Amino acid sequence: MMDPFDVHRGSVVPLDRANVDTDQIIPKQFLKSIKRTGFGENLFDAWRFMDEGEIGKNPNEREMNREFVLNDPRYQGVSILLGRQNFGCGSSREHAVWALSEFGIRCVIAPSFADIFYNNCFKNGLLPIVFKDKIIDYLFDLATGPRALEIEVNLETQWLTVDSVDDIPFEIDPGRKEPLLLGLDDIGMTFKHSDDIRDFEARHRQVMPWVFDHDDT
Repeated sequence: MMDPFDVHRGSVVPLDRANVDTDQIIPKQFLKSIKRTGFGENLFDAWRFMDEGEIGKNPNEREMNREFVLNDPRYQGVSILLGRQNFGCGSSREHAVWALSEFGIRCVIAPSFADIFYNNCFKNGLLPIVFKDKIIDYLFDLATGPRALEIEVNLETQWLTVDSVDDIPFEIDPGRKEPLLLGLDDIGMTFKHSDDIRDFEARHRQVMPWVFDHDDT
């Protein structure tokens, strides 16, 4: 199960860097767990902190890189990340999406994504939205102002509302949209068809009983 994504309103952090790869999102030294928790505090670790990150270091006791955008006071508590081309490139680690989600990011907006990262977003309840460069540039102009930009993302209607003024439509594949709205991963979507699966198995047993007639001794 995932948290359903229907309408989300949050502030935006503008990460004005192209080709942000998964090792930059969550560095390799933190990939010693297959659990989906424990990665958020090390999101963009090499950029957020001045020292080299290691498992077990308390983030509150480390020196922050004040030049990095996520450490800017304007962007505390953000839940929408605005990026540039080819976001999430590099290795296929799902941990990158886990780190973003645990940090509080529900939506990433960029002109393009690496394919595996894009697919992993949907599997973990994070909405990636693709816009053309012209719209991305417009959003960056707004997001780098004196205060954080507020955006409302309506997945049902597929509209992005900027500061309650501009409405911008976005595209999403219907097959990816439904699981996010319902908060279901691939296994959850399969369970939606449990009755059909049981009916099929019953019919299969009747049509081909010899498949099920075997001696377990």
